[in-house]
Amino acid sequence: MTHIDFSLVDWSRAQFALTACYHWLFVPLTLGLSFILAFMETMYVKTGNEEWKRITKFWQTLFGINFAIGVATGLILEFEFGTNWSNYSWFVGDIFGAPLAIEGIMAFFLETTFIAVMFFGWNKVGKKFHLLSTWLVAIGSNLSALWILVANGWMQLPVGMKFNPDTARNEMVDFWAILFSPVAINKFLHTVSSGYVLASLFVVGISSWYLLQKRDVILAKRSIIVASTFGLMASAFLMFTGDGSARAVAHHQPMKFAAMENLYVGQQNAPLVAFGILKADPSTPNHKKMDFRYLVEIPDVLSYMAFLNPNAYVPGIFDLVHGNPARQIPSYNERIAKGLLSINSLSAYTTAKRAGNDSLAKASLQTFEANYNNFGYGYYANRDVHELIPNIPVSFYSFRIMVFLGMHFFALLLVVLFLTVKNRIENKRVILYTALWTIPLAYIASMLGWIVAEVGRQPWVIQDILPTIAAVSQLKASSVQFTFWLFAVFFTALLIAEIGIMVKQIKKGFSA
Repeated sequence: MTHIDFSLVDWSRAQFALTACYHWLFVPLTLGLSFILAFMETMYVKTGNEEWKRITKFWQTLFGINFAIGVATGLILEFEFGTNWSNYSWFVGDIFGAPLAIEGIMAFFLETTFIAVMFFGWNKVGKKFHLLSTWLVAIGSNLSALWILVANGWMQLPVGMKFNPDTARNEMVDFWAILFSPVAINKFLHTVSSGYVLASLFVVGISSWYLLQKRDVILAKRSIIVASTFGLMASAFLMFTGDGSARAVAHHQPMKFAAMENLYVGQQNAPLVAFGILKADPSTPNHKKMDFRYLVEIPDVLSYMAFLNPNAYVPGIFDLVHGNPARQIPSYNERIAKGLLSINSLSAYTTAKRAGNDSLAKASLQTFEANYNNFGYGYYANRDVHELIPNIPVSFYSFRIMVFLGMHFFALLLVVLFLTVKNRIENKRVILYTALWTIPLAYIASMLGWIVAEVGRQPWVIQDILPTIAAVSQLKASSVQFTFWLFAVFFTALLIAEIGIMVKQIKKGFSA
């Protein structure tokens, strides 16, 4: 194995995480607010009421501010695949690049073409064509998310591909398997529905501020009705897709699932930890084992959630690391041995091919392909197998806080919608303040979902195939460190600018 510069790996991960987190501050609002705009403008076209036009144009302005900055951060994120993760881009570029190319050609083109009509065409095109443009912007925004999330889903479950030993690249053999993989589908549905909930809470929260200020009361109430109705439906769907996502993780990323639950030893009739406080196990400091200082469990629920069977066996961290022959679970040392065999066989194939030794090349290729599913584990030969365990406290707490906040969002949207329909929302100042201060909580919950997804699958860039340590570009760590701080300052300035512009626009009100 070549020398690994862990400083380079860590700074490359940090830079990508920084860019992704800042980018995701803008994306979910775009996904949800685009559809809320389409619903509001539909009401305007249907009723002819100019108040609905004022409502639509107000929220459209906030959408535009957010959209512009989201595009800027997204472009930088895509460039980092080539600058910081060139080994990854070479290894899977033929597959990973396809969804991103489709996103740029089809979805982003659709989005950007009609966004100009949506913003500047109010008095230049007919009502119905303008409405169509708004709907197409909403559809284009969500199609962009589809292709990006398909690419990410493939990283979590690499399907529909075959490794070409002559080019040392993975190549796509089944586009539809990639598009419709269970991880990709659940990831897309869960992610966009979380964006719908966040945008709904954003509109409800800002509208609540107007009610507290006793400004634009009628327009704020109408905004609340549209957003809370949309958000309530999205919130219910979010819980449904979250259940599907957890099941997909249990089947295809069992270590992530075990880390989310701090399940160290596998169990039948495994309970779900509804609430728990972790503490480190001092007896095995290098094994990342965590105990519970306090916990509340719900019997059998984890087994049912994972396999739709309360009696099912859920493997734990110990089973996956050290193996469980009774459950036909290989140990990580076994998988490392097979991965190393696969790596060495690929090298032997290349050497035999160059020497013209076809029989040796054929035998080496067969050995390589038989062990390719463990290819990435080979990079951990002569290393501590416990490095393959993700950060358990981060995964465990992030998942529970996200779920708790999701339940809060559903309850809040239900109460707000009921009170608004009953025309009693204006006098419920506690509810209005709760709605306003739930806006940052929505962003926290959305970010925690990505933390669970990405931290929980570490150290893999491509599950079981390519670890982070083998995916980075051959750069100087100091160069990545410099650009990390450069991006941190730049993105923070963008965020401050966006918040400042939005606050200024919100203060102007619906009549601006």
